[in-house]
Formats: sequence, structure tokens, C-alpha cells
Amino acid sequence: MIKQKRKSKVRLVLLIIFTLLGFYNGLVTRKYTVKTDKLLGNQSIRIVLISDLHSHIYGKNQSKIANKIKKQNPDIIALAGDIADDMVPIEGTELFLKAIKDIAPVFYVTGNHEIWTGEVDNIKEIFRSFNINVLENDYKEVNINGIKLVIGGVDDPYIIRYKRPKSDWHEEIYEAFLNIDSSSSYNILLSHRPEEVNLYNSLSFDMVLSGHSHGGQLRIPFILNGLFAPDQGFFPKYAGGLYEHENYTHVVSRGVSFNPRLPRIFNPPEIVVIDIQGK
Repeated sequence: MIKQKRKSKVRLVLLIIFTLLGFYNGLVTRKYTVKTDKLLGNQSIRIVLISDLHSHIYGKNQSKIANKIKKQNPDIIALAGDIADDMVPIEGTELFLKAIKDIAPVFYVTGNHEIWTGEVDNIKEIFRSFNINVLENDYKEVNINGIKLVIGGVDDPYIIRYKRPKSDWHEEIYEAFLNIDSSSSYNILLSHRPEEVNLYNSLSFDMVLSGHSHGGQLRIPFILNGLFAPDQGFFPKYAGGLYEHENYTHVVSRGVSFNPRLPRIFNPPEIVVIDIQGK
């Protein structure tokens, strides 16, 4: 009888721990290391990738998320879309941009929710007012830590429906990056949508940074990486993580948004840190 009671208590404790872990929604930091022969053995670049903030506020003046980003000492901050939202006041986005603008150079592309506002041009101007590099199917050549980088970015596909209904998004992207030299620089692309893997494979980028999937919302560790993601449906292939494709490395953020009406299970909001190192 005593042994049975002990077993019941152990099971109860394990169930409580399992439940707490499953519904934990504090910010976590997830790190990836990528090796490349385009960098020398003593060279490295650190990128912090943030996606899908949806104007959520972490602490007073966004201090909680900003301090975690600053602690990583990034060389670049990449914002892969849905930093603003069409249903939430933009205050959280503005506080976030103000908090991170002096940490490192920041590069941004739109997600579907910025475009759904119907005021995407105004939102881009807000980003520019904080000295954020807004990428619109174009790229910038930069030199960081003595390393030549090409950083490109694309508008979310919904931009076509709202602004250029007679255009083809895939053709626009392909033409925008047709002349990038793949041999003399390390090339990084920001694109909100993770599912467009075939398009990215046809471009001259070494790494693609995406979001949008929200980590598949519900995960089962070691069994299910994600239950459902926008534009991928159930059991998404690219819910979150690092994926190696034929011509590039793909990092998909699970995002930093949190909505209590749609809980994330075994899927806490994440700040992604990517170390690109020379071989």
C-alpha cells in the first residue's frame, strides 16, 4: 500500500512537471552553428533571427526581449516578417525597434500580417525611422568583421495581391537576384515564408532565414516537430529548425509571438542565434 501511494505521488509530480514544461511560454534562446568554406577558419558572423513578434510586448519598453538579444552580442539582427500585426496596435513594434536599433545593424522584410494591415508602406516608413534596413526584393552588400556579405530580402507574397495583382511573385524574386555573384561573398536571404524551398534553391544564396510557421503551434518532443503551420497545413515539413537543402542552409524560426487564446505547447517563443563560422 505504501509503495502504491509513493508511485501515485511520483506519477502526479511527473505529470505536473510535464504539464508545466509543455505550456511554458517564456522566451528561450536556440542556437545553431553553420560551417562554410567561404569564411576563413578564424572568421565568424553571429546573427540573431527574430520573426513573428506580432507587436507582442515583453516587459517594460520591450526590455526583456531586447536584453536577451543584446546579451548574444550579434553582428546582425534579422527580422523575418510579422514584426507588426494587423489586429494588434503597433506600439509593441515601435518599442521593440527602439530597443534594438543600436545593438547591431538590423535588416527587415515584411510578413503577411504587415501587408494585411493595408498600410504596409506606412509600416515600412516606421521601420526606416529607426534606421532599420528595409529590404524589398533587393539586397545590400556589407562588410562585417572583414567578411563580405550580401544580405537580400523579399516582400511577403501577399504584396502582389495588394499592390501588383498582374505580377508573378516567383518571377519577381528570381529576376531581383539573378545577378548576385555566388562566389565572392557569403549570401543571406530574408524571406518570411519557409515553404518556398524550391524557389530559394534556384537563387544564389548560402542561407535563407524564415519564420511564419509559429513552430507548428503544438509539438511532441522527439516525435512531432509541429502540428499545423500556415500555408503548410498539418504536420508541416518546415515548422522550425535548421534544414540543409541542395544549395543552401535554411533556418526557420518558431517566432516570438504569444497569444493566450492559442497556446503554444512544447513550443516556447524563441530567439534564434546563428553562428556562421569558417572551416
